[in-house]
Amino acid sequence: MKLLAAFDKFKESMTAEQACAIAASTAQDTLGPDCQIETVPLTDGGEGFCPILTNAASGRIERHVVTGPLGTTLESPLGWVSFDELPGPALQYFGNASGQLAVIEMASVAGLQQVPTTERNPRHTTTRGVGELMLLAAEKGAGAILLGIGGSATSDLGLGALEALGIQFPQTEMITPHKWSEVEAITGFIKRPLPPIFIACDVDNPLLGARGAAAIYGPQKGLPKEAIEDFDKQSSHLSSLLCQHFGQDLSLRDIPGSGAAGGIGFGLKAACGAEFISGFDLVQSWLDLEMQVAISDLILTGEGCFDQSSLSGKGPYALLELAEKSGTPVCILPGSVGTGTLARLQVRYPGTQVFPISPAGCSLEEALLNGPSNLARSVDHALKKLQSG
Repeated sequence: MKLLAAFDKFKESMTAEQACAIAASTAQDTLGPDCQIETVPLTDGGEGFCPILTNAASGRIERHVVTGPLGTTLESPLGWVSFDELPGPALQYFGNASGQLAVIEMASVAGLQQVPTTERNPRHTTTRGVGELMLLAAEKGAGAILLGIGGSATSDLGLGALEALGIQFPQTEMITPHKWSEVEAITGFIKRPLPPIFIACDVDNPLLGARGAAAIYGPQKGLPKEAIEDFDKQSSHLSSLLCQHFGQDLSLRDIPGSGAAGGIGFGLKAACGAEFISGFDLVQSWLDLEMQVAISDLILTGEGCFDQSSLSGKGPYALLELAEKSGTPVCILPGSVGTGTLARLQVRYPGTQVFPISPAGCSLEEALLNGPSNLARSVDHALKKLQSG
């Protein structure tokens, strides 16, 4: 029997790599030594993006001290991957780029996990560290830069990153992070030529309006609902300054994905010509998921919360799509299941087995703390149940 363990992260409990390792170890104990098990950690462009992709391509990871979202320093990974190590389907996303690809994970530089809940405020957080890593990558000779922008704590339109690259805001106080509402002018240009920049993104929100960065993602970053309209107006003003400074049309604000990660994609596209690519399509090609699914007899997958967003084309859902083509059964082991998700899942994929790993009635704190042991117990239970028919 060939089993594939392909898990996404269980936020604040287990990384994708840890979940895969626990599932694989438990499955080996349950099914015996004759079972062949492969592990493929999943990522949606957020936490784990850099190590998962870098390790999958036999790359190397450096760690650098850069500016965090609150202006203090932190240590963040910078991955290096040879284009020669990428599978053919993944190469198509990078055009004619060659040499070394630098992999940057925004979640580890300017992510929500670096900002305590009580200190979350997108008016006073910065993407400067992202720009510092980009500059480092360019100085070290990167042939291209790949930036995963999931899980961000910021909504500065990438102004912090651009500041690290050479852009200036002369009217503001010389502090980091700036009070972005006080920016009235933009001067300066990028310090040095940058390689092509590719932004892995699965969000199609525009920068402004009812589906924009402030309205959709502002509240989770600490923006009160009553402040959304004002923040959106400030973002409109800042984006106009950026477009004017770099000679871009204002329609750039309407491009799908320009509102992702607080508008950093918009800012990098306006200033550096960055290109959006589908994050999970890239990951799927990079990890050769279609082949891994096709040669497996059973797939174990899961993530922290399996809800309606899980059925939108990423992570476990993408595995279900691939498994349907090959006829491979899938067993989902999530931390929790959103209301109505199971019914929708059974309509689309009848017969799919779902085993929530958290015991009924346990608190969120207990679920997070006991995630690893709950996953191991649930994998053992699920496999024994499947074996018994």
